[in-house]
Amino acid sequence: MSGFNVLWLQSGGCGGCSMSLLNAQSPDLISLFEQSGINLLWHPSLSEQSADEVSTLLQAILDGDIALHALCLEGSVMRGPAGTGRFHIMAGTGKPMMHWLRELADVADYTLAIGSCAAFGGITAAGDNPGEACGLQFNGAVAGGLLDEHWLSRQGLPVINVAGCPTHPDWVTETLISLAMQEFDQTSLDNLNRPRFYTDNLVHHGCPRNEYYEYKASAVVPSDLGCMMENMGCLGTQAQADCNIRPWNGSGSCLKGGYACINCTAPGFEEPGHPFTETPKVAGIPVGLPTDMPKAWFVALASLAKAATPARLRENAIADHIVVPPESKDKRGQS
Repeated sequence: MSGFNVLWLQSGGCGGCSMSLLNAQSPDLISLFEQSGINLLWHPSLSEQSADEVSTLLQAILDGDIALHALCLEGSVMRGPAGTGRFHIMAGTGKPMMHWLRELADVADYTLAIGSCAAFGGITAAGDNPGEACGLQFNGAVAGGLLDEHWLSRQGLPVINVAGCPTHPDWVTETLISLAMQEFDQTSLDNLNRPRFYTDNLVHHGCPRNEYYEYKASAVVPSDLGCMMENMGCLGTQAQADCNIRPWNGSGSCLKGGYACINCTAPGFEEPGHPFTETPKVAGIPVGLPTDMPKAWFVALASLAKAATPARLRENAIADHIVVPPESKDKRGQS
C-alpha cells in the first residue's frame, strides 16, 4: 500500500475525538487525507472491515508485510484487572488491546496519543480508576504509562500527545501531515510531548472576552458576558492551546459558547478538586492566575484595572446581552 499508512485504534474513551475529527473543514477529512497521501488502513468507526479482516491486517503489519507509518490510539489504555488488560479484549482476537498496542507501537514509525485520555489517562482514569486506565506514555503528569518513559518509536520520537478533550481536528491532521512530510521532530514537541504548533499558544489568546479580562470586569453567573476567570473557573490564561485562534467548525469554542476553559489539554484536568465552573480563592485572590505573572503584580494590576473599568464594561459584564453599546465619536464640526 502506497502513501503514509495510518492505523487508528480505540480503547477506554467516548469516541469524542473521532467525532471531532469528522468535523475537519476546508477540506473535509477524506479529501484532506487523499490530497496529503495519507492512507487510513483502518478506523473502528469509519472502516468497513471487522473481526477476521482486521485481525489479518494487524498480523500483516506485525509480520512486516504492510508498513505502519503512524499508530493512533484514541482513549486510554485499560490495564485492569490486576494488570492483565482483560477489561478490553480486542474483538475477534481474544487478546487484550494493551498487548496489541505494545506490539504495534514497536513496528510503527510514529505513535500518536489522540486526545487527553490516550495521552494522560484523562476522564477514564478519574476517581478510583478501577479499570487501571493510563495514557500510552504518561500516567497523569508522570512519565511512563503503558510504554516506559524512555520508549522511542522507530523514527526516534516518544509518543506524540495530541491532547485535548476532544482534540481539535486540525491538531490531528496537521500532526499527521507534518509527519508524512518529514517536517516533525523532537523540537516540535513541548515538555509533555504535545505538538508545539498549538500548545505554544494560550486559550486566552483570541478570547472573545479579553476586553472584560483587561479591566477585570467579571461574570458572576454562567449567562453573564464578563470575564470568567475571577469567579467562573476559567483557566484560559493557563491552558496551552489555540482554541480561540482556530475555533471548532469555523466559529465555536468553549468560551464563545459561554463555558469556562477547563484546561483539557493538560494532565489531571478531569479532577480539579473543585467544581469546573467555580474559581477557588485564597484571601479573595483567584488561585487560577496566569502562569507567568507573580501574584503581587496581578493584585496590583487588577486593582488598577477595576478602578479604571468603563461603565459600559462594568454593566455588560453582569448581563446576558449588550446593555450599554460602545459610544460613537461625535464627528460634528469636524472638517
